[in-house]
Amino acid sequence: MTALVTLAEVHAARELLDGVTRYTPMEPSRPLTAKLGGPVWLKCENLQRGGSFKVRGAYVRIARLSPEERARGVVAASAGNHAQGVAVAAAALDTAATVFMPVGAALPKIAATRGYGATVELAGATVDEALVAAGEFADRTGAVLIHPFDHADVIAGQGTVALEIVEQVPDVRTILVGIGGGGVISGIAVAAKALRPDIRIIGVQAAGAAAFPASLAQGRPVRLPEFGTIADGIAVGCPGEVTFEHVSKLVDDVVTVTEEDISRALLVLLERGKLLAEPAGVVGVAALLAGVAGEVETPAVTVLSGGNIDPMLLLRVIEHGLASAGRYYTFTVRCTDRPGHLAKLLGEVAALGANIVDVDHRRQDPRLRLGEVEISMSVETRGAAHADRLTGALRAAGYTVTPLSR
Repeated sequence: MTALVTLAEVHAARELLDGVTRYTPMEPSRPLTAKLGGPVWLKCENLQRGGSFKVRGAYVRIARLSPEERARGVVAASAGNHAQGVAVAAAALDTAATVFMPVGAALPKIAATRGYGATVELAGATVDEALVAAGEFADRTGAVLIHPFDHADVIAGQGTVALEIVEQVPDVRTILVGIGGGGVISGIAVAAKALRPDIRIIGVQAAGAAAFPASLAQGRPVRLPEFGTIADGIAVGCPGEVTFEHVSKLVDDVVTVTEEDISRALLVLLERGKLLAEPAGVVGVAALLAGVAGEVETPAVTVLSGGNIDPMLLLRVIEHGLASAGRYYTFTVRCTDRPGHLAKLLGEVAALGANIVDVDHRRQDPRLRLGEVEISMSVETRGAAHADRLTGALRAAGYTVTPLSR
């Protein structure tokens, strides 16, 4: 049986990190506080060095290597956050770092990792496949593999997040943490449960990469046959052996959120919190907004675990979030093809307070009756209720309206 990391080890990790990592701020969330009826706080690890909590565990792991091991260099595998954490830590400890990243890794994350001084190699389609390549590199060169989550030193380093949480919100009742391989939630659970056994720890996974629920049900790590999510930072196909032991013994619940939940949460943080986070970093917020975490006692803290997001993905996620929130509405209208009818329709939509973004006018579709036209329209609305009113008013005016996205 794997021994669990102790509170003493987390405190020791904190001493190692003194002057290296940021004591990240705790920001209140008014939308979540209003929804839950009690204080909800955001632990802003998206503002950490390297853009995520990962530098905490990476630095502790590398700092505890012997001089001979550090001289051989270190190697890691990551979609981006662990890569940058290892690169920052290795540079601070004067150690050469090689990082294997999936072929489809976000270009800004690759550039940032190289910018911190690491050598980047692209291998495999997923983090799991990149990890295999990193292991082979370690065997071939003697470099020390810095696992992204499945090591006691990494878990202890990530656990320092919880020490700060309990200091910043002493009466915290619930902590929500995203789960990929399980490193940060393991560390947070170790420290939080040792300091305050009454704190409820909730893990959150993307539904498209949720390896923990099945693993917990079977009592052992179970690999997903396939997985995919916009939250690439937590897209891990199988829990680690060490992290599974921690999660199964210390974490109170694991829930999942959809891609729509994630994009909506990112949008709320941008609009209401003025905070930029990556999809993996907002899954705790997504769980609270979607109401999938059950009865959440407040004060509650959710960890914004990272802020490293590809601007192109950000653009797509914002558009998706707007659609999910009913703010970006696409629909088709069928009506009689008469001169001036399109202008009349556009005028009616504008009069109903929707901002027209795009219009496509089709007469040649074989599904249309003779003398009929189909108009596809994308509009900005004030939300789902406004979109419903728009649809109802157009139907009342005699149009055949088919919603395509909300």
